[in-house]
Amino acid sequence: MDDLLRGVSRSFYLSLRVLPPQIRPQISLAYLLARASDTVADTQAVPREDRLEILRQMQQGDFRPLAGLAPGQALPAERVLLERLHDCLSVFAALSPGDQEMVRSLLDTIISGQIFDLERFPGDGPQSLANDEELDRYTYMVAGCVGEFWTKMCAAHLSAFQGLDQEEMVRLGVRFGKGLQLINVLRDVAADLRLGRCYLPIAEPQQLLDPARFDEIRPLYGKWLDAALAHLDAGWDYALRVPKNLWRVRLACIWPIWIGLGTLALLRRANPLDPAQRVMLPRSRVYLLLARSLILCRSDRLLDRTYRSLRAEAQ
Repeated sequence: MDDLLRGVSRSFYLSLRVLPPQIRPQISLAYLLARASDTVADTQAVPREDRLEILRQMQQGDFRPLAGLAPGQALPAERVLLERLHDCLSVFAALSPGDQEMVRSLLDTIISGQIFDLERFPGDGPQSLANDEELDRYTYMVAGCVGEFWTKMCAAHLSAFQGLDQEEMVRLGVRFGKGLQLINVLRDVAADLRLGRCYLPIAEPQQLLDPARFDEIRPLYGKWLDAALAHLDAGWDYALRVPKNLWRVRLACIWPIWIGLGTLALLRRANPLDPAQRVMLPRSRVYLLLARSLILCRSDRLLDRTYRSLRAEAQ
């Protein structure tokens, strides 16, 4: 599955690749299946009602309609993923019943979020979510639930993880996932608007089509940046609670947090309404963060010092 993962994920592939072998196949498979359902949801060449029906079929465990969507994919990696979905299903069939149930439950929640997305944004002009509660619910369905799944999978297979407060780790893991998704929402405002979607609860989303009006929503945007940062604080608490002998799991958590902080720092200085601005950490910066984490991953004090430094830049 490594070639599939590398093709459809730039940064999260790094976290999946470093996971211990006891949980890497399950979490990697879950990511690929979720990415396949996301591809279905975003396939503009297929009518919205047809996409909704395919997603509902996926919730029932029927993946057969996805093969027919492969030729219409503009991105080669997504086309290959749909063409080779049978490989993913073979891996799923080899999992234990308990692992299958966790993957199935995760996918059900994520697809519920994608169905909500398609129903909430029919595509006939920019519309926004109603309030912060709806935004919070959306970020849970498409990403917060991943933190919950990740935690339960670790507890099921890693003995050193089992001594942790599982209820608290699930709570922190959910916030971790929400934070990463909220960063995606804040980064992709311009691109989403042009598809008729505004995940930010703003009364008149049409105004956001004009980049020159960003100053009108800057205080609100700053509030959501602060909310994402607070979620990453919870994610950092999660990462430092992971036992040091599970250094692979630690690294898999640290990397998206540090990359997320770097992205937040860029967003503080950007105009996210400008479609010409694509906020993304340079690959060189990402590699520097990875190298630094490898050196420090067994020292809570040094890790936390680096986190506080990156966090200060993101405030």
